[in-house]
Amino acid sequence: MTGEVVLAARGVTKHFPVSRKGRQVLTRQPRAVHAVDDVSFDLRRGHVTALVGESGSGKSTVARLLAQLYPLTSGEIVLNDVPTKVKRGKSFRAYCKQVQMIFQDPFASLNPVHTIRYHLTRALRVHNGRVKGEELEKGLTSLLERVNLTPPERFLDKYPHELSGGQRQRVAIARALGADPTVLLADEPVSMLDVSIRLGVLNLLRDLKERLHLAILYITHDIASARYFADTTMVMYAGQVIEGGDSETVTQEPAHPYTQLLIRSAPDPERAHDGVPTVTTAPGEPPSLISPPPGCRFAPRCPYAAEKCRTETPPKFDLVGDHYAACWLYDSETSDEHPRREPVEVGA
Repeated sequence: MTGEVVLAARGVTKHFPVSRKGRQVLTRQPRAVHAVDDVSFDLRRGHVTALVGESGSGKSTVARLLAQLYPLTSGEIVLNDVPTKVKRGKSFRAYCKQVQMIFQDPFASLNPVHTIRYHLTRALRVHNGRVKGEELEKGLTSLLERVNLTPPERFLDKYPHELSGGQRQRVAIARALGADPTVLLADEPVSMLDVSIRLGVLNLLRDLKERLHLAILYITHDIASARYFADTTMVMYAGQVIEGGDSETVTQEPAHPYTQLLIRSAPDPERAHDGVPTVTTAPGEPPSLISPPPGCRFAPRCPYAAEKCRTETPPKFDLVGDHYAACWLYDSETSDEHPRREPVEVGA
């Protein structure tokens, strides 16, 4: 059923231990990179959810946690209303049959010494048994036709280096479809492609979502493409989700100061010069995730930060509809401490 929750993250957290060196060996306090902290969201059939943020914000780590390539530090992953934790073997294979991942670099994700036929045949046999003969040929043809690589016989016996970047990414998508999944985790699937062919790949994923009723998590640093492709957009900063809602609202009326910065950084020739938010730059660098600052992690760079922002972590405040922001600007009890608390409109 379109709209039903297929995969859910509940308080997902991932900390990577840091090896101690020199005098640090003498200390008992363990150190870790706080890559992802307390992230929760749902992936629904026939729905694209975008996860947006700058490099190092934890987006790809979230995708790998949902693919169960990394173990969780805390939290849980729920597949079809059942909490799921797998490591290897049959349970991992059964999970992968429903949840497939598309990686950022299609050349690195395909084995250069094997043909396209080998990659797709392996996907079909791993998830559908020992298919062979005419059944196998029909399966291979169907996969390539789904991703618009036609005629199929032109591509089956080629090697990855003989294809363009866009064609390789379509093969990677076809391989993922070989499992007949319900969820696709697309980790920046177009960032390694030429600008001229990115739209074609996004349109392909949208078409697959509608025809196969897939739930798609779209990881990207390009918030403009999230507005075009995704139904829902979430914004990550320093391992935490700081804003979310339907894509049109998040990209056109961003509430969090960091989201406003992301919008201003995206090229937009139609953006008006009058009435845009005053936030255009933020001093400093993103915080260390080994020793993240207390309170809001964006506070050291935020021009609206009050004392409470530097000491207490803001919860998610509900705005209009399903729009929310984790920012003390929208706390009615402390709004007088801040210069503004209403969402600002960025562009038409």
